[in-house]
Amino acid sequence: MTTLQTIFFLFFIVPLVKLVPPIQQESLNLYEYDTDIFEELYKQDYEDKSQDAIKKKVFHLYYKLLELQRDESVPKVPPTKDTNLPTCLLCVCLSGSVYCEEIDIIAIPPLPKETAYLYARFNKIKRVAVSDFADIPTLRRIDLTGNMIDEIEDGAFSKLLLLEELSLAENKLIRLPVLPPKLITFNANYNRIKSRGIRANAFKKQTNLSYLYLAHNTLESVPLNLPETLRVLHLQFNNITSITDDTFCKSNNTRYIRSRMDEIRMEGNPIILAKHPNAFSCLKTLPVGAYY
Repeated sequence: MTTLQTIFFLFFIVPLVKLVPPIQQESLNLYEYDTDIFEELYKQDYEDKSQDAIKKKVFHLYYKLLELQRDESVPKVPPTKDTNLPTCLLCVCLSGSVYCEEIDIIAIPPLPKETAYLYARFNKIKRVAVSDFADIPTLRRIDLTGNMIDEIEDGAFSKLLLLEELSLAENKLIRLPVLPPKLITFNANYNRIKSRGIRANAFKKQTNLSYLYLAHNTLESVPLNLPETLRVLHLQFNNITSITDDTFCKSNNTRYIRSRMDEIRMEGNPIILAKHPNAFSCLKTLPVGAYY
């Protein structure tokens, strides 16, 4: 172990051991770089010895190292066995759940294999890449509420065949990603999504989707091809100005009933719902919204 690695271990890792119980996880190898780079990273004031402060500073350093690792201009040497910084020393890992909340991370952290639940709310994540979840097919719930995400690579969730709940609320999205097939709950409230940012067949194959939350966006119309399984649909406080007889019902089938739909919220939109009575003929209850 080099001198710098020893310092890092003694001053940063040891104080964190008491924070999280030991959990087995596949190692993430970090590469060694020129000594000058590390010396610059360590020129910080560590007078505040509280565990929370140390933990946050370690996380910033951790992601700085990841950025350097991706930088081809930085000379690299083969990884060593002593340069491991498991995510579970910085997040909390409990029985398949990983909690990385309010710690100012800027990217999805490397996850332990067989992670089922990821909670990374209220951080500074800006982007979701295909590689973030490519090796974690066991995920059932992902909660990225309250980040700064404005880009999601195509296929980022495509391999998550077990994913049932996905929250991207309170981010900066302008379009929806391709959703995994077994999703039950999808939340994209409080984004910047417009109707053109939702593919026409985005929900067509979602045969399990029951709860869809798209409130507080900038949609001009109700999304097309809503699945029969849908129970709750939130579209309040968008910019929806019109609907058709086929938006929720089937104009060519007067006997059709959308039996599972329990709640549609459309208040806060400029549309006057009373002008479209035939659009609700198949529903058990009328949508919430303005009627005059």
